[in-house]
Amino acid sequence: MADGHNPKARFGLSLQQALAPASQFAIEAAPPLPVVNFAAVGRAAPVLNATPAHTLPKASAVVITWAEAEWAAMQQVFCCGGTSMPYGDRTRATWPGWQRYSSDLPTGAPHGWTFWGYYRLVTVGATPVLLFKSNTHLDFPGASYLQALIGLLVRTVTPSVIVSIGTAGGAKPADHIGTVRAVSAGTLYEAGQPQASWPLYANAWTGGTAIVAHANFNQLLFPVPTRAADLQALCTQFNKLNGSKYTLAQHDPDGLNLGDPVPQIDNQTGSSASLLTTPTFVVGDTSGNYQDYTSIEMDDAVIGQACNSSNTAFGFIRNVSDPVQNAALPVGVQGGWGSAVYDAYGFYTSYNGALAAWALLAG
Repeated sequence: MADGHNPKARFGLSLQQALAPASQFAIEAAPPLPVVNFAAVGRAAPVLNATPAHTLPKASAVVITWAEAEWAAMQQVFCCGGTSMPYGDRTRATWPGWQRYSSDLPTGAPHGWTFWGYYRLVTVGATPVLLFKSNTHLDFPGASYLQALIGLLVRTVTPSVIVSIGTAGGAKPADHIGTVRAVSAGTLYEAGQPQASWPLYANAWTGGTAIVAHANFNQLLFPVPTRAADLQALCTQFNKLNGSKYTLAQHDPDGLNLGDPVPQIDNQTGSSASLLTTPTFVVGDTSGNYQDYTSIEMDDAVIGQACNSSNTAFGFIRNVSDPVQNAALPVGVQGGWGSAVYDAYGFYTSYNGALAAWALLAG
């Protein structure tokens, strides 16, 4: 657990159900994240601004992310893309130039939650953007605190748009690991209620298309370095730690965990497409149980609800770090395998997601 957020929490698993600690899973000879060649699409790198301590500065946009691997990818794209970033940095807990924000905490906050998150100001093109690594989640300390964070950002930063980025579980069987899906709507899962009645929070925000459509944009993307040998090693380690005997073919039907040669960037902002936000154990599987949604994660619909209440635009740019699971496997095994794949590859899938976020904001 780091900063109050466990990647397994997206699956809603107990410590027993979560099986082996995800921190034990990694791949061998993992390449670094590349230098970001912004010039290939005719743009300059984001500019780092002086970021005041204890005060959230004004900005036209807020880009918010969650876990350490996602934060590292955001750092690479928005702050330090002039050099490569080693695989070991995916679990790094601090970055230079970022400030911790703990002011204005609500009274009665749960034990163990002592700050909202970390922030850093950059300029993208001519637009001031506040980057925010959140320590405030739907799973902990809870929905009311996440809504309070969004209200705080709206009042203090006064952004035109809040964009949430990061990892997600797959919903469509056709989406391989590393697929990036951008939407401007989120549906909130409600256990025991018919799917047709789940609340939808949507708005008309549309990301820019010029950079994503640029002939050289694919050169900036980094194919997720999945190899059959690495996945087999991951499967062997997973089974050894958990006392299970499932094969890689069972964990990885149809090669869903093999990244595409060019990562898919699917921009559906401004349309009716919606992701699914869940507070409990919900996994997309090969039966297509949640394929009406673009991905499954654990925060964004609550952000949409809070933004709608203040008429603030919002967008969600999520990368598939753990594709849909084999419906024939027990649900605990599905979640445990997805968590292991996330830990091994979420650093890379998050990089392309952060790059897509930069492009949609700058384009």
